[in-house]
Amino acid sequence: MLDALKPWGESHEVRAADQDLATRLDLPGPDEPAAGPALLLAALRRSGAAGGELVLPVPGDVRGLGGANPFARLALRTGEAAVLREAGLGLVPQNVAEGVVRWTVFELADELPPAEHLPIAEAEHGMSSAMREAASTLIDLDIAKHRPGVRDEIAKTVSSRPQPPWPQDVPQRPLRILQRASEVEAILWVATDDAPGGALSASATRARTEALRPLFDSVRAARRASVAEMVRVLSDRAGKH
Repeated sequence: MLDALKPWGESHEVRAADQDLATRLDLPGPDEPAAGPALLLAALRRSGAAGGELVLPVPGDVRGLGGANPFARLALRTGEAAVLREAGLGLVPQNVAEGVVRWTVFELADELPPAEHLPIAEAEHGMSSAMREAASTLIDLDIAKHRPGVRDEIAKTVSSRPQPPWPQDVPQRPLRILQRASEVEAILWVATDDAPGGALSASATRARTEALRPLFDSVRAARRASVAEMVRVLSDRAGKH
């Protein structure tokens, strides 16, 4: 499991968000030197963590975070977090230096909303539908212009993302959808990055943003659903051994 973290950073460090939680989990506190991820894994096992949920909050969509609290604020700032309900913990990764990822561990508040379940088929269909609608809208608005080298830009964006070594028995459908979501997100970032000399007017930029927002939302939903399905399948298999 520790090897699976390497694609995201050469080094990973862990701290608890406050001293009380640090004492309970036997982790470094916020003002102490950080520890390695092995210490975190041991703490999670002792806390009864049996699975987790991926949270991908953005302004206007903070599903899975609950109320305004330190965990929610940091998760919103970074755009990603993991919720471990059985253990009552939340983890937020931050890139704190070149090749260094810091994981901050929070105690979850009682007001955390119930877990949302989005069937994997519904997530895949939603992303495909959003792609068609966004493409049609951009064409109607006459802002879907051809851009030389765009395929290379998209390929470069996709290849720059971490390529984790997935287990051999990982379910293939959610993996395929997860990889497709990364490709779609790369297209979105290229689509919203104006080429030099080709900047849109303010009104066209707003129209483009509104057209693409549902697609950004569907990509996040597809990622959450894919990871949830992977966790469910692999947890079920582990429980049978």
